[in-house]
Amino acid sequence: MYIRKILVAVALLGLVAGGVFVYHIYTSIFTPNTAFQNEEAYIYVGTGDSFTDVKTQLAPLLKNLSSFEQIARKKGYVSNIKAGRFGIRKGMNNNEIVNSIRSRNIPLTLTFNNQDRLADLAGRISNQIEADSLELIKSFTDGEFLKANNFDEHTALSMYIPNSYEFFWNTSADEFRDRMLKEYKRFWNEERTEKARSLGLKPKEVITLASIVQKETAMPDERPRVAGVYLNRLKKGMPLQADPTVIYAVKRQSGDFDQVIKRVLNRDLVVDSPYNTYRYSGLPPGPISMPDISSIDGVLNAENHDFYYFVADVNNYGYHKFAKTLSQHNRNANEYRDWINKQGINR
Repeated sequence: MYIRKILVAVALLGLVAGGVFVYHIYTSIFTPNTAFQNEEAYIYVGTGDSFTDVKTQLAPLLKNLSSFEQIARKKGYVSNIKAGRFGIRKGMNNNEIVNSIRSRNIPLTLTFNNQDRLADLAGRISNQIEADSLELIKSFTDGEFLKANNFDEHTALSMYIPNSYEFFWNTSADEFRDRMLKEYKRFWNEERTEKARSLGLKPKEVITLASIVQKETAMPDERPRVAGVYLNRLKKGMPLQADPTVIYAVKRQSGDFDQVIKRVLNRDLVVDSPYNTYRYSGLPPGPISMPDISSIDGVLNAENHDFYYFVADVNNYGYHKFAKTLSQHNRNANEYRDWINKQGINR
């Protein structure tokens, strides 16, 4: 009888202990374990990151890091960590958190616009994906890649069409570059290619001209007219004489791309550079900046007119006065010169 009581007591203790164990397991797996108030938080798991790295990011987001670690180990996550951008929703339990960070890499919208140089583009992109700027610039300037795809150091920037694209955060530098090549080829569809051909230009030449148009006017509705002026000059064999190319030549020669040049001086016009369209006829060897799509399409859909000159319109900010003859242009230019002198702009 005494032994029977002992056995019953042991059994009851076992049931209690088992219940406690089951309850502990249940709460570890299914109890909400988030500590943030926003609807969703993100962690960024880098290529080669360890479980310790993951825990460091999760620590401020979870109520109980130990219970998460227990479930992560039981589900085999510790030895199967994937790089990427992962979301954790408010109220998730440990089981849901592990499932999310091991298999639900969330893409992001990557955006870039008018970067003047490849180095600027690399800096912009490195702030949005895992690849750093040094890896990106090395990829952008890879000689074998450029040669294989008919680009060079002057035209390499042409390949990057500014827009918004969907990428995974853990995209490598080469993966980003290769995707941009595909987007470039997609952008230059049959319609755009045919329009370029009708102008007597190749796609990269269109982009080079578009980069000048972009720098000349910030007004998208004026870009087809400005493009028409330069196309008229090209057809007639006149030098483009585009001030933005001179500014680029000065910056390129000095190596100082951060300097601000608001006024082109006579001494700038003699800078010996293939980008100086006052000294050299035709298009420069590559773009002087990254034109946006409105500038590229502005060239492809340029106005058909008889203008050969233009200068800033002092009475209509942001726009220009266009002229068919040099005498008319000189009158417009003198008006602008008087205005800029009154502003005290010497450089």
